[in-house]
Amino acid sequence: MIDPRPGVLNITPYKAGESTIAGFDKVLKLASNESPFGPSPAAVEAVAERAKTMQLYPDPGCTALRAAIAKVYDLNADQIICSNGSEELLHLIAKAYAKDGDEVIMSQYGFLAYPIATDAVGATKVVVPEQDFTTDVDGILAAVTDKTKCVFLANPNNPTGTYLTAAEVNRLRDNLRDDILMVLDAAYTEYVDQDDYDAGMDLVNNGKDNVIVTRTFSKIYGLAAARVGWAYAPASVLDILHRIRGAFNVTALSQVAATAAVLDTDYVAKAKAHNDKWLPIVKEQLEALNIGVTPSLGNFLLIHFKDASETQEVDQFLRSKGIIVRPVGNYGLDKSLRLTIGCEEENDAVIAALTEWRGR
Repeated sequence: MIDPRPGVLNITPYKAGESTIAGFDKVLKLASNESPFGPSPAAVEAVAERAKTMQLYPDPGCTALRAAIAKVYDLNADQIICSNGSEELLHLIAKAYAKDGDEVIMSQYGFLAYPIATDAVGATKVVVPEQDFTTDVDGILAAVTDKTKCVFLANPNNPTGTYLTAAEVNRLRDNLRDDILMVLDAAYTEYVDQDDYDAGMDLVNNGKDNVIVTRTFSKIYGLAAARVGWAYAPASVLDILHRIRGAFNVTALSQVAATAAVLDTDYVAKAKAHNDKWLPIVKEQLEALNIGVTPSLGNFLLIHFKDASETQEVDQFLRSKGIIVRPVGNYGLDKSLRLTIGCEEENDAVIAALTEWRGR
């Protein structure tokens, strides 16, 4: 057997949310934070049109997509990089900036892609405990050593739904050395309205050239199957990432789908309005059933039970009703489940099922 590089065999492969249940032709899938509205019709039409010329390679620079993102978000297109999902960017960042003996800091309940990307390059994971399911800035700063190369920070975080204020993110960046890259994973930022929140784009342009903000089309844009991510970063960081990314890392069909989706701002507003309405309703209904809920800024809720046994019981009960939610024991949250906000019928169905479970 040929030995892999150090760290690779430490990786537990990422397990995606399930989508089928034996005995059910149709299930309610509320496990993967997918949009209940699906993609914009404009994105579907764009894919159908581009499919007629699939013999042609995609644009390696994602020129039209970057221009559309820049227009909608008022950014410099030259500072945008596109990717095969934002997870590809996380791996590229680790590959570019961390090596054997280096340390990468992440929060206790941060996205599972962070430790996977870190192990894949042989670097050392430094996991900082959270406070009330929220990233601890002081804890991160205390964990920094002369070996620290990157800090991964999801804001809002998945699977907890909690967030750091802009002031706290700025404080973290201001107290990191210039040679530490701060990676802000803002996959759920489109759902956030809080005045004290900021995705971090201004940090890219103002300061020490050590901040990159990653984004995705998999959530509010409903393009999870297309695998499109993007990031906003200083030119110096982009230069490095472009050297190691695949030349055609975003397919032509994905590029046109994302371009049409980001420009369809009315459709995005519709998806956000739905989440704004149903997130607090579902939270209130869960709490009325004496189910613990962590307040969330995403399109999901982290819900809590008395112990791991009860959590497994609830998961199996929901599956018996054809409903799939997300166990999060692999995050160290074996007393919790993650529940995506679905369409009205799906939300009603899961609350009805949990009401039946509670009443047994």
